Amino acid sequence: MVDDRPAAAIVPIRPPARRVLRAAPAWAPLAVCCVAQFMVVLDISIVNVALPRMKTGLDLSTGGLQWVVNAYTLTFAGLLMLGGRAADLFGRRRVFLLGVGLFTTFSLLGGLAQSGAWLITARALQGAAGAVLAPATLSLLTTTFPGPAERRRALGAWSATAASGGAVGVLAGGLLTDLLDWRWVLFVNVPVGVALVAGAVWALPESRASGAARRLDVPGAVLLTAAMTVLVYGTVSTDTHPWGSARTLSVLASGVVLLAGFILVEARLAEHPLVPLGVFRRRSLRVANGVAITVGASLFSSFFFLSLYLQQINGYTPLRAGLAFLPLALASLCAAILAARIVARLGVRRQLVTGLLLAAAGLAWMAQLAPGDPFWSTLFWPELLTGTGLGLSFVPMTLGATAGVPPHEAGLASGLLNTTRQMGGAIGLAATAAVAAAVHPRSPGQYALASALTNGYDRAFGVCAGVLAAGALVALFFPAQPRQTPASAPPDERPRSSSQGEKSVISLEPRPAFDLIHQPAGK
Repeated sequence: MVDDRPAAAIVPIRPPARRVLRAAPAWAPLAVCCVAQFMVVLDISIVNVALPRMKTGLDLSTGGLQWVVNAYTLTFAGLLMLGGRAADLFGRRRVFLLGVGLFTTFSLLGGLAQSGAWLITARALQGAAGAVLAPATLSLLTTTFPGPAERRRALGAWSATAASGGAVGVLAGGLLTDLLDWRWVLFVNVPVGVALVAGAVWALPESRASGAARRLDVPGAVLLTAAMTVLVYGTVSTDTHPWGSARTLSVLASGVVLLAGFILVEARLAEHPLVPLGVFRRRSLRVANGVAITVGASLFSSFFFLSLYLQQINGYTPLRAGLAFLPLALASLCAAILAARIVARLGVRRQLVTGLLLAAAGLAWMAQLAPGDPFWSTLFWPELLTGTGLGLSFVPMTLGATAGVPPHEAGLASGLLNTTRQMGGAIGLAATAAVAAAVHPRSPGQYALASALTNGYDRAFGVCAGVLAAGALVALFFPAQPRQTPASAPPDERPRSSSQGEKSVISLEPRPAFDLIHQPAGK
């Protein structure tokens, strides 16, 4: 059939216009990344309050309870660098979505566990998924917010979620365990994960390092994870095999050999190393990661033993034990929010030393506990002190680790910081558990057993306090930074003067807090 209408009357048929989605607001990527980081950090501690119920429900031993925590921590720490590198190479949003999907799936698997081995395996897989997800969040932030002032605010919010997530996890674990069942400390991640997938598709931009070969150092990741697992296993086993026994020494020596093999692979054999050793030429990065080890070791151990003390010694229900962590959680959150502003005036080094010493003082105070001690007079104030110190420390530690890092190494820096903190947590928990287990009751009876357990926990808190004090000494090696002047300037602005002819011009150019650590003293 021929169309005999005049040409002017023919209207071309066009495909319907595609519906354009409204761009996400500027706060949306930050919100998605913070919720994801909060979920990952939350799961490190959310199981602590549920451990006694898990022990009863799945017939777990005390050593098995440690592995419920450490199985997550070890795979999380060992694979974080691989996850950070993958985010830079294959697309940060893509890797983020993969991490959320896997984390949600393995959380569901853990909640359905019918044996201790099933639960520990699910926790290990969950940690591996967290290692994919966590560095992608920080890498996305550093590339999505390139401006100094906005990056400082974004990192401040991200650090606040990391600082408060551990304590809030204990509170949430108590609520879920007491009101529902211990399985819900894992099931809760399912609806959160689904919401995160939807939020990431809507809000997160895609980006990756340009010009980089898409190859991953899998042998390096395997060696690092194996080395940390063997070292932690050797430390945990000291409750049945003394430190000086041939078995313990051989296991620890094997871990050291694996760690040396990892360093050899990274330095000489890997074409695209997981951890380019040249990154440690940055003094601020070295110091930040040294501090992160001490923070992780103290944080994980103190939460673990405080939860056991409240429930096993003082007879708290999971709900009451979770509520007992509320002062620590709120103090951490408030201090971390304020820390983003304070650090611009004090500088990274001063604030980090101050925060670590405050937290150390709180844990030293906590090391004086006795069976049946009342909460308000013996735990409330130490928790406030510890939480405030930790909250003040997270922001400068993160700023120091990412200072001066180019965008294509953002995932590397974030993964390295998280790795050292998680490694410190795993080894610290194993070591303090061995210290606590070394205390035995001097006489038969229930009170003598409770006293011995409490003395062991007190020793663990004391070790944590000493480790944080050592972290404060490490923080002194941050490059010196000046105090901000004048004192009345806003925290993200600093007056700068220059001459233009005969006029004196004052510039209020934003001055990023993480640049302060590179300024020589006196300038």
